[in-house]
Amino acid sequence: MSRRLPLFLASSALAATLMAALGLHAGPSRKATPQEREARAFLEVTSGLIQPLQTVANQAAWTAATDVTPEHTAARTAADKALASVSGSKLVIEKTRSLLKLKSDLDPLSVRQLTKLLLAAADSPATLPEVVAKRIEAEARQSSILDGYTFCLQTNPAGACIRPSSANDIDDILRKSRNLKERELAWVASKEIGRKLKPGLTELQTLRNQVAREMGYSSFFALQVADYGMTVAEMMELVDGMVAAVAPVYDGLHCFAKHTLAERYKQPVPRLIPAHWIGNRWAQSWPGLIDSANLDPFFKNKSREFIVRTAEDFYVSLGFPRLPESFWQKSDLYPVDRGSPRKKNSHASAWHIDGEGDVRSLMSVEPNPQWFGTAHHELGHIYYYMSYSRPEVPFLLRAGANRAFHEAVGELARLASEQMPYLRKLGLVRQGQEPDAAGWLLQTALDSVVFLPFAAGTMTHFEHDLYEGELPPSEWQARWWQYVSRYQGVQAPKARGEELCDACTKTHINDDPAQYYDYALASLIKFQLHDHICTKILKQDVRACDYSGSQEVGRFLQKILAKGATRDWREVMREATGEDIGPRAMLAYFQPLVADLEKRNLGLDCSR
Repeated sequence: MSRRLPLFLASSALAATLMAALGLHAGPSRKATPQEREARAFLEVTSGLIQPLQTVANQAAWTAATDVTPEHTAARTAADKALASVSGSKLVIEKTRSLLKLKSDLDPLSVRQLTKLLLAAADSPATLPEVVAKRIEAEARQSSILDGYTFCLQTNPAGACIRPSSANDIDDILRKSRNLKERELAWVASKEIGRKLKPGLTELQTLRNQVAREMGYSSFFALQVADYGMTVAEMMELVDGMVAAVAPVYDGLHCFAKHTLAERYKQPVPRLIPAHWIGNRWAQSWPGLIDSANLDPFFKNKSREFIVRTAEDFYVSLGFPRLPESFWQKSDLYPVDRGSPRKKNSHASAWHIDGEGDVRSLMSVEPNPQWFGTAHHELGHIYYYMSYSRPEVPFLLRAGANRAFHEAVGELARLASEQMPYLRKLGLVRQGQEPDAAGWLLQTALDSVVFLPFAAGTMTHFEHDLYEGELPPSEWQARWWQYVSRYQGVQAPKARGEELCDACTKTHINDDPAQYYDYALASLIKFQLHDHICTKILKQDVRACDYSGSQEVGRFLQKILAKGATRDWREVMREATGEDIGPRAMLAYFQPLVADLEKRNLGLDCSR
């Protein structure tokens, strides 16, 4: 998880410091124009002020996420305001704008830093101090609710919870239970948090749009899209193209899934799949439909530590260094002990606390295939942080080539961790015990292909409407299920009341807002990188490709990661793969499924 820069009103003391800094000049340089020297001096001082404040804010956010208390939430709020006092100051905004007007006289690296600085300032400009303060406070409260919530599977007649549950518990039921009543109970329990989160998101919808419009953006959604150098219309065209590209395969998967699940639960075949039939709370992946692809037994005697250490070994085998000892000391990798009063965020994330060597991960690892893939994913973020934390990459550009690249690198590692030759090498799957290849590819598609209509369809369109269309809270529930039905072919088990907010239950809508297309784009980038690695570097089948032990693969990845955000992401994409972002590689990976699904679905009613 990369932390955005929350912004606030500059204090007079800090403003004075910045004003004084503007009189400084960079060291002598024969090539640098006077404007470039001025820009470098401004960026050096501004970065020097922001970095320690961001470190404190990240540390406070980490503490608030790993030990949820009112005191820690308050400390997070105060640290965010302190950081914002510099990042969003009027001086930073005005000076950055004035320098960008001279960009033809500036070095491209300086222009990129100034652009990032202005986008961060636009997130919460100091020209709206009261609005920005309210937003910081509202976001801290919202995260506190998310991180501290206890799910409940059963209450007594008085309404008190007598069967508390963790997110892992609910996910376990949805993955494994064959009892529809139990499944529906778990699914409904997973949505109750939305009731508590709806008032906060209602407030944040207004506050986020106010700050974005103050800086000339049509909405908060438009501000977040701008980080890609794209307009809202361009982004929506891109995501709609993704959904259309995978539609033929998705329709085949949907038909297969609804007939398979109806037979499993001994129910009539529905037009839309009931959400509690699916093994994921949001139906963003459909695990467990292919029994022969179940790897749970192979992890039965493994430890939680094995999961994370094996993920580290994967990267080391590619030539990356061991994780720093501080990672193991400071991370929070495993579930809170049952009965402990401590509450922590249940969503896996990676953190770059200081923009230097303090890297950490927040997980709740259990020894199963899902957490095996997640651990590889999260360490992908960590190694990305470590790769670009070097003097050649300015602090303001210590980020992915774009946000989607960060996710793509993590997802690439997850995909690599699912390749059968790698699992055999680790001894997790023995020769002769491998899942049927066709069934394994089908289950992979039920995770990867199925994700795109959720990410590019449901999530992106809902958040577009939330901010760009200022969708009224009274219409949120209906619009959410309209999109779930249209894009995913899924329906709620029963009618869902307007007072609820099932969209709010998705972590990202609250604390990583208007950015879920990142994950959709990452899916395409992941398969494009994988295709290049397997076909061009390793000369292996893309569906049975083992990266581990290949220093050449490590060098290929390191070349991308080490750049950070110093280059335009489109250039990075073309240099790495020889093509622009697109679905070609993903569709090629799953091409054998087309004929397979036609056979499996022959004679079945596939209408929805």
